[in-house]
Amino acid sequence: MSLTAILYALVAFQGIILFLHFTGKGFIISLAFEFSFLCLRVFYHIARSGMKWILPRPRKNLQGELALITGAASGIGRLMSLRLAEKGCKLVIWDLNAEGLEAVAKEIRATGGIVYSYKCNVRDRNEVQETAKRVRDEVGHVSLLVNNAGIVTGRQLMDCSDKDIIATLDVNAVSHFWTIREFLPKMLECNHGHIVSIASIAGLTGVVGAVDYCASKFAAVGLMESLRREVFTSGVNGVQFTTVCPSLITTGMFEGVKFRFPSLVGFGSLTPEYAAAKIIDAIETNQTILAMPRGAYFSAAVQHILPTDATDLLLKFLGADVAMNTFIGRKGKTPE
Repeated sequence: MSLTAILYALVAFQGIILFLHFTGKGFIISLAFEFSFLCLRVFYHIARSGMKWILPRPRKNLQGELALITGAASGIGRLMSLRLAEKGCKLVIWDLNAEGLEAVAKEIRATGGIVYSYKCNVRDRNEVQETAKRVRDEVGHVSLLVNNAGIVTGRQLMDCSDKDIIATLDVNAVSHFWTIREFLPKMLECNHGHIVSIASIAGLTGVVGAVDYCASKFAAVGLMESLRREVFTSGVNGVQFTTVCPSLITTGMFEGVKFRFPSLVGFGSLTPEYAAAKIIDAIETNQTILAMPRGAYFSAAVQHILPTDATDLLLKFLGADVAMNTFIGRKGKTPE
């Protein structure tokens, strides 16, 4: 059955349901038709999603979008900024590292791109509000927001200081609330926009030695999923959401971390160039969830299917319980 035929069937079922509702032909019959209609719609979306894996996905044109990226002075934040500039976006880049930020701005301008840089501590709600106001006044309304800034302590919970825990949650999750609340209202008003969260596979699977980091990334994933549904149920369909859950990216942030058979179920290392390219691709195709590498999808699914004890055994076999023991991190450098 083609997708077109399924679509016609959906319309026909909807007509029958409406007829039964208004003519009072019985609650049971109406409910049966409504459930059948629901099943058809679910099947339609499953088939449509499956076709996306086979056929080329339609891409939206990013030319002229005003894109704001946090944590843009290094790592994938820098690479995403450069790639979005190549796509014709006007860039607004934020970071605490003013020197690194200006270096990225010079790279973008050297390619003919338009960029505005602002030093901003995303942990500070007042500073986010003030900087966002400057962006609106000096540049315009942001239509593509990428919450990329992130930090990691790399210590077990009882070895983390109170300051470390609060900082991790603030940068990796709470700051998303502040930036989204600044730029989402205009997106909703215009029924146009895109919000991206650079979360982590650690937002889908708990990792020993990274409790604070995992908690912050789980929070970021939960924020994006619930906000996406909140906007969807409000009737706005022009604002898109993409949650990115990559494995280890070789930016130095997780230097020293080692898994056994890393690529088997999605714990393999990714180059920053590959990750940035996949993220831009996900934005252009309005992909809701992007997990990297592909094994990460399997890993996330398995933990919800298998018993907890079985999952624990598998993770132990893959070295997940000791992977953070060799953590070094990006010593002496500003976290992305």
